[in-house]
Amino acid sequence: MTSTISTGATDLVPVDLDGSKWENLEPLYRALLDRELRCVSCLEGLILDRSELDAAAREAMATLYIAMTCDTEDEAARAAYLGFVEHVEPNLRRVGFELDKKIVSCPHRGDLDRERYGVMLRDLEADVELFREENIPLLTEDTKLGQRYSETCGAMMVEFRGEQKTLPQMGPFMEETDRATREEAWRLVSERRFRDHEKLSDIFDEMLEIRHQVALNAGFENYIQYVFKDKHRFDYTPADCEAFHRGAEQVCVPLRRALDGERAKALGVDALRPWDLAVDTKGRPPLRPFKTADELIEKTSGIFRELDGSLGDLFENLRDGESLDLASRKGKAPGGYQEVRDRTRKPFIFMNAAGMQGDVETMIHEAGHAFHSMLSQDDPLLHYRHAPIEFCEVASMSMELMAHPYLDAFYTDHEHADRARRTHLEAIARLLPWIATIDAFQHWLYTNPGHSREERTACWLDLDARFGSAVSWDGLERFREVSWHRQLHLFEVPLYYIEYGIAQLGAMQLWLQSRASEPAAIVNYAKAMKLGGSRPLPELFGAADLTFDFGPETMKRLMDAVQEELQQLPL
Repeated sequence: MTSTISTGATDLVPVDLDGSKWENLEPLYRALLDRELRCVSCLEGLILDRSELDAAAREAMATLYIAMTCDTEDEAARAAYLGFVEHVEPNLRRVGFELDKKIVSCPHRGDLDRERYGVMLRDLEADVELFREENIPLLTEDTKLGQRYSETCGAMMVEFRGEQKTLPQMGPFMEETDRATREEAWRLVSERRFRDHEKLSDIFDEMLEIRHQVALNAGFENYIQYVFKDKHRFDYTPADCEAFHRGAEQVCVPLRRALDGERAKALGVDALRPWDLAVDTKGRPPLRPFKTADELIEKTSGIFRELDGSLGDLFENLRDGESLDLASRKGKAPGGYQEVRDRTRKPFIFMNAAGMQGDVETMIHEAGHAFHSMLSQDDPLLHYRHAPIEFCEVASMSMELMAHPYLDAFYTDHEHADRARRTHLEAIARLLPWIATIDAFQHWLYTNPGHSREERTACWLDLDARFGSAVSWDGLERFREVSWHRQLHLFEVPLYYIEYGIAQLGAMQLWLQSRASEPAAIVNYAKAMKLGGSRPLPELFGAADLTFDFGPETMKRLMDAVQEELQQLPL
């Protein structure tokens, strides 16, 4: 399964090209636009050269983004990233559109191998139809607003018992067995977020206005219609998303609330409060699987070697000093991600580890994304080295589940590993309704342009009542009303969240495969991931022997398996 590739200069793109400056990129893109296409081989050559040049530009942007998120207080890094967003990315959008048009309108396009180029051509045709020059500055401003959100959240600190803490560093205190400590920590974090709630709402209002205008400019009634085409969602519709919402409501919410009832009874409380959801119900101390980032790396490596030797080899490729930034610190952007530097084809994993079991899951999750990148890296077409997000998340979420039998690597006590497994499965029962909440919220937001903040709050509270936990918010209403602010996808990557739900159902199918035959599941995983984005989404699922369906029936079959597993794991 291990794959290596050497990236060198092409006839067009120098190996040492600095893709962060438009003056370096422009003559090369101009050469592509001016190239005469006399035959289908000429067209294929253009596509390959364009792929390598796009990879150089995208790697430059990725490198700047990585530097900026690793230290949001570094003014030089911030300026460099925003400089790219303001001065290079708009030009890339324009020239990209011109090249898309050149390829789509080429008289030799019909001679291309449809099996090989069909997915790419379908995507390019959609992009050509969507492009509007007047949207370029709007999309640039939207990106800049996302940066303002990231900076605002990255600057959030609290003083807890005499020490300054980032909000991710407060996570472990939400697991403390002392209820007063949990409440104190939760309130501190919530108050800190609430202090900036007007600022974040202002940012979001600007985003909504921009996004609606982008949709109108492209000839759509609303942003939902625009995004489905922009994200190349050819294989499912908003109605399918609504089927997912129904499945979450009918199948997952009852299980989630039953688990909440068990939790309240075990904790001996009349009603759960928001700070009661992470603590161990038996009063055991929080799971602390590691202390340092190096320990996290070492033990994760052990898990992948146990799961499959070739996965272990892929993980070792990340331990080169340039591919991991894991520890939380002041000024670091929130969240976690895996980014690919497309020219050198090297993944990068970013996270805010604080010594919690959730950090282990994040590490394994992002490693799954990196595996996907490495397994598909040999495709010469950049377009196919990136799969649809709905399948990218299968790569990561399935790793979380298939790693279950090997979590003992982090614990000397098998009981602790069982706790971690149980917590993860319970989290899935909570995650699917949360995904439905966020997705349904976004569908409402963008099909109701011009709504007021009061209407938005009412919608959010209705959805929380429909999909949320059995938790009492008495006296905490103001925090509940803006609790959606913590979901960065709403701000930075609009309409990107249902993908997690679709992928979770795919990942759970791979997990069931692994319970029957782990080697067969790994083979299916590798076979599908090597395809990258070269096939339509249903075919990618099919390559891993997965059903592409996310309605109530599929959800029930999978959640029944989760309940069965929970019955085997001690509380």
